[in-house]
Amino acid sequence: QVHLVESGGGLVQAGGSLRLSCAPSERTFSAYHMGWFRQAPGKEREFVAAITFSGSRTDYVDSVKGRFTISRDNAKNTIYLQMNSLKPDDTAIYYCAAKETRKGYGLGIPYDYWGQGTQVTVSS
Repeated sequence: QVHLVESGGGLVQAGGSLRLSCAPSERTFSAYHMGWFRQAPGKEREFVAAITFSGSRTDYVDSVKGRFTISRDNAKNTIYLQMNSLKPDDTAIYYCAAKETRKGYGLGIPYDYWGQGTQVTVSS
């Protein structure tokens, strides 16, 4: 079982920046592909970004391309989501997720483990 703990959320004005972090409990963190998702009030959870276990490939939902950057530091057992030029539409609970590399990276493959989420609120 992998426990994921997100941090870094908060309240920011439109145009501002936040950096989210996710620290899995699993010592073999590098064996997992990682992703970020978000859920806004009254909406379904949506994919935001993903990164392979090695960090060699990243993917983003169109609405955040050019503004958000996902990265990982396997030595620190941490992944990040740098969010710039934030908009009120980015307001949501952001979740970190992990899936075992043996299952493949494909964006349609479900994630195995989820964090509790961190709230991001962007004011206009």
